Formats: sequence, structure tokens, C-alpha cells
Amino acid sequence: MSGAATRPRVVLVGPMGSGKTTVGRILAEAWGVGLRDTDHDVEAAAGRTISDIFVDDGEQAFRALERKAVADALAAHDGVLALGGGAVLDPETRDLLREQRVVFLHVGLSDSVKRVGLGSARPLLLGNVRARVKALLDERLPVYREVATVTVDTDGRPAEDVARDVREAVERLERDEHDEHDQHHEAQEDA
Repeated sequence: MSGAATRPRVVLVGPMGSGKTTVGRILAEAWGVGLRDTDHDVEAAAGRTISDIFVDDGEQAFRALERKAVADALAAHDGVLALGGGAVLDPETRDLLREQRVVFLHVGLSDSVKRVGLGSARPLLLGNVRARVKALLDERLPVYREVATVTVDTDGRPAEDVARDVREAVERLERDEHDEHDQHHEAQEDA
């Protein structure tokens, strides 16, 4: 991709508990690239936790910070990028993701609740955690599928196995993109 704009090698999307950060860390290490997490970017920019932003300023303020964090990361980061679970709800973010290699880490209700924990301090899970996780999964599943280039199931699987599947899928996409680029270049030379 010489001369091309910087873009992440892969963007990981999925609900809380899908393993975006854990799988992202394994991938970044395997490829020798950086891992960037937009939730951490939002907290660093705001100087507060996501929970505090939700409580003090509301979800809309958080989503505005998140939108900017995702756009900045997509433009500047060339490693593994993990997005917050709700980032894909923003139409501008979905538009930006159309030009990316996006892997949806799919997780079912049972595994998501186990991984997140019933005593979760996550702001969108106040109240009945299982019911809130189910509602979020139901709402977001079609959007995750819409933006995904590839879907990898994470239920009942160790993060290392999930990361291996993601790595193989991304490397296959990269080969396909390279072959397509070469064919386009050859066609231009023949013209």
C-alpha cells in the first residue's frame, strides 16, 4: 500500500465482552504493530472515565467525543484499532468504516454476560445487567453485521484462537487487495 493514506491494519468491532481489547493485544503483538482503543482515547482526551462522562455530561456528549476519537484513529493509526461497543451506531463512523478492514467479534448473550460480569460498572448496564446486555445486542447486531468485512465467533473460544482466525482473515483480505491492485496496474499498462 505504498503511497496510500494511513489506515489501521484491522478495525475490531463488537459488543462489550466480545474480546476486542484482548484479541487486539494478541494481534498487535503478532504483527509487531500498535494497539489503539478508542475508549481509552476518549478517556485521555476528556481526562475522565467513560462512566464519569456519561453521568456528568450524558450519552450524547460521550458519543460526540467517541465520533472524533474514531475519526482521528482511522486517519492516523496503522496498527490494530479496537472501537467502543457503541461506536458503530454513529452514521458518520459507519461511513468511515466502509473503506476499512472491519472484523466483527460476535459474542452471544451468555458469554457476553459472563465476560462483562453482573457487577459491572459500565454506564449502559445499570439495572438488570442480563436484560440490558440482551437489549444492546439486539439493537446493535444488525449494525455490526452491516459494517463488518469479516465476522469471527468468540463464544466459548480462547482469545488466542479468535486472534488466529482474525489474523488469517485479515491476511487473506490483504492478499486479495494486493492481487486486485496488481491486476489493476497491469490493465493500466496494457491500455
